[in-house]
Amino acid sequence: MSTPTHPTPTIDSLLRVIEARDSEVALLKLMVDKLKLQLLRRVRAEFGSSSEQLDTQINLIDFTAVQTQPAAAAPARTPPANAPEIDRSLPSHLPRVAEVHRPDATAAHHDTAGQRCGCTACGGRLRQIGQDVSEQLEYVPSHFKVIRHVRPKLACVTCQTIFQAAAPSRPIARGVAGPGLIAHVMVSKYCDHIPLYRQSGIYARDGVEIDRSTMAGWVDRGDRLLDPLVAALARYTLAGAKVHADDTPVPVLSPGLGKTKTGRLWVYVRDDRPAGSKDAPAAWYQYSPDRKGEHPQRHLGSYSGILQADAYGGWNKLYDSGHVTEAACWAHARRPWWDLYLSTGKAQDSIAAQALRRIAALYAVEKEIRGQPPDIRRAHRQARAGPLLDDLHAWLSSLVGRVSAKSELAQAIGYSLVRWQALTRYRDDGRIEIDNNAAERALRGVALGRGNFLFMGSDAGGQRAAAIYSLVQTAKLNGLDPEGYLREVLGRIADHPINRIDELLPWNIGRQCDEQRQTVGSMAA
Repeated sequence: MSTPTHPTPTIDSLLRVIEARDSEVALLKLMVDKLKLQLLRRVRAEFGSSSEQLDTQINLIDFTAVQTQPAAAAPARTPPANAPEIDRSLPSHLPRVAEVHRPDATAAHHDTAGQRCGCTACGGRLRQIGQDVSEQLEYVPSHFKVIRHVRPKLACVTCQTIFQAAAPSRPIARGVAGPGLIAHVMVSKYCDHIPLYRQSGIYARDGVEIDRSTMAGWVDRGDRLLDPLVAALARYTLAGAKVHADDTPVPVLSPGLGKTKTGRLWVYVRDDRPAGSKDAPAAWYQYSPDRKGEHPQRHLGSYSGILQADAYGGWNKLYDSGHVTEAACWAHARRPWWDLYLSTGKAQDSIAAQALRRIAALYAVEKEIRGQPPDIRRAHRQARAGPLLDDLHAWLSSLVGRVSAKSELAQAIGYSLVRWQALTRYRDDGRIEIDNNAAERALRGVALGRGNFLFMGSDAGGQRAAAIYSLVQTAKLNGLDPEGYLREVLGRIADHPINRIDELLPWNIGRQCDEQRQTVGSMAA
């Protein structure tokens, strides 16, 4: 019954109420889905696997809401019957120490070496008819030693002139640490991610007490000595036609506040080996106290070429300058689809699974042409990846009007469509990679170290870390042992002419070591 204050509702008013509630329910469901996805990302970042590899056994079935591209399931990989076995023998370059285990024998007879060879059964003479050899891998702990530099004084018996050799140079003037020890401390901290206080405890077990502050001073002085070499590495890196760039946060102690701030480590990688280049790869790191765009703009102020990076807005001024060409990263474009794929429970018929399949087809083309020259890569990409990219663009565009503009799905679609020109630039330029994984791999060590260090002590500490990371990572990219490389450099750089500093870059040191080994081998032959 209607009243003056509560009139009888009409069918239209009830429909409006239902429509409003349906809209509210849809909004709440969208919010719940978004929160679930955020929680999934957080849990995966903290505890989950970092792998984003798509299961190759997934079959995409027809999805009623959108047009799909069916894909056949990949056959199970079974090794052929004649596949070679994995070589599990111990490395041939390791020194061998032979320990001969002889059976018991009597002194009735002796061989030419004076060893007993009397038979314990009948007293006759034993002779060798063969041998069994097995190998065992052993570890000899590293140890400290003290090098005494003795410089005799010689006086002429006739003129009384005194002669004495000049004192050998040291990495740190009047310092007790040799180049090998300084290199070991640096590599232990920045490559093996062992903080200085832990190193101090390790050395104390060998009876050598080295205070953490003492080692910090060695790292600081060593970094100053290496500054010209890092500058030469930067010049080489930015001389390439293409550079990969990325950044990662690092906690830094804020002086006087008793808390940490978030600094950034930037990396710029020159690595054209996937395009068949013989140029040496290099990685140059820089530190900044924040993530303002002025820092990468300063780092790359003189650079002219292709910049392959993520969607960080700080790169835009470089692109606008006309000297830098933008190349986007398909790994970043793929990541939101992967998160959506996980949020659906890896549903085979989801839109995210279909997007991942299409992107996987692009990577399949790249796998087959990796290491080929740029012109061959360009031709294959235009012929094979080009149609795939056109289909993917049409498919994404068809989804735009069918999903909520505020949904995670719309954001994943928008990320690719907004950057489509930069994402597809690699198709027509064989020098460009499909993704920015070269830079992300270079930052992997920083992420590992971040888990072991509570924070960097200061902005100066961040700059030291960037310099040493540059040399360590570049040595690894060139197949060198970082500790051996730094030991060689620290032993030579104090007396090395500054105008020939390029001779101490990792690939040049590696070439010199190869030539020395060849010379020694030829002399031995």
